Amino acid sequence: MELVYGIKDKPSFGKVFLFSLQQLLAVIAATIAVPAIVGNGLSASAALFGAGIGTFIYLLFTKSSSPVFLGSSFAFIGSMFSAFGGAASVAIGTWGLVIGAIMAGLVYVIIAIIVKYCGIRWIDKLMPPVIIGPTVSIIGLSLSSNAVSDLMKSSVSGGSTYVALICGLITLAVTMICSTYGKKIGRLIPFIIGILAGYLCASIFSLIGYTTNNQNLIVINYSAFLEVTSFFALPKFTFLLGGFEGLKGITPTYLLTIFAAYVPVAFVVFAEHLADHKNLSSIVEVDLLKEPGLTRTLLGDGIGTIFSTFFGGCPSTTYGESIGCVAITRNASTISIWGCAIMCIVFSLISPLVAFLETIPNCVMGGVCIALYGFISISGFKMFQKVDLNLNKNLFVASVIFITGVGGMVVKFGKVEIRTVACALILGILTNILLSGKSADEEVKKGD
Repeated sequence: MELVYGIKDKPSFGKVFLFSLQQLLAVIAATIAVPAIVGNGLSASAALFGAGIGTFIYLLFTKSSSPVFLGSSFAFIGSMFSAFGGAASVAIGTWGLVIGAIMAGLVYVIIAIIVKYCGIRWIDKLMPPVIIGPTVSIIGLSLSSNAVSDLMKSSVSGGSTYVALICGLITLAVTMICSTYGKKIGRLIPFIIGILAGYLCASIFSLIGYTTNNQNLIVINYSAFLEVTSFFALPKFTFLLGGFEGLKGITPTYLLTIFAAYVPVAFVVFAEHLADHKNLSSIVEVDLLKEPGLTRTLLGDGIGTIFSTFFGGCPSTTYGESIGCVAITRNASTISIWGCAIMCIVFSLISPLVAFLETIPNCVMGGVCIALYGFISISGFKMFQKVDLNLNKNLFVASVIFITGVGGMVVKFGKVEIRTVACALILGILTNILLSGKSADEEVKKGD
């Protein structure tokens, strides 16, 4: 794939603004969804601020050489619930989020040190293309049900599924047309144009619904605007929510609970970190595990997670939506990621902007995500094009990953949850190790 802008390219200021806004729109839904799911005082504005800080740190550690945004991690949702569930008060639980993120971040730091002195060849052997390719595809496929669900979902109770579907499909259609037939800037910002078109369509339906008192036509919930009391507002940062009293309530038993909830998940997210960077490497045609290097990407992700949680409560991770945005627009300039991080911080302080982002309806984001998740999946397929699928052992490895991934396999050990992508990847690695000897198929080919 020929890039329009490479990693170190510097588009004009106007284009950078639009590219950054597009990245923000691509990642916003998932970033603010995590605090909404977990609750307990966590806010969308704080999560945005934390994601911006975490991405800053990642870009600094990677020498601005890896074009990906770090947003709220869904993998740690179970861990976050454990932090609150095992605490005597919400204040203690809030500090548990920060402590858990520190533990998870240290896992990344330890692995980064190991990689620094042992290199990455063992990773290539442990996870060859026959494993990484299907796993990357599963990252997109495992999210497909979320995209389809959102595509047909109104943001208002009682809203029509069909109206939501129309708005979502218009968003998808405009995005695809702009990306395929657009000229100059239109082809580089298909998501902005698509989301605006979908939002306009949803607004028309909703205004007609409000005017005629027809609940079926209303798909946008504007209540976020009613909650705005000032133009600027400081987010409810995690470390402020906990307070000094919450910090004093931390006990050794509670620390063990946090350890058990966060550390195992950190190893799982490490596997997703590898898959994401392998995928991004194939898109930008630079091996990011070598330059800037896996040590730097891990340190950036780990330290970024600590600081993003300190402010926003949510551990961060590299976002498939961001990678999909790079793939579709063919813009790999890291200046766009810097701009997105800055926008996250600035927007989190401006109440009306946060309210607007929160009012983008599910169906509109669903239309965008169909394209984003689809590109992630196709990127994975491209990664194992050269794998010899005439060999049974390769077929078995790929089959195990695809079936467990598409089937949505999730394994729980107490409060620790191993999510779909990690389950598929782990089983793929084990299958590859089990069949690592020279197979009968290979012996026949050697004889030929």
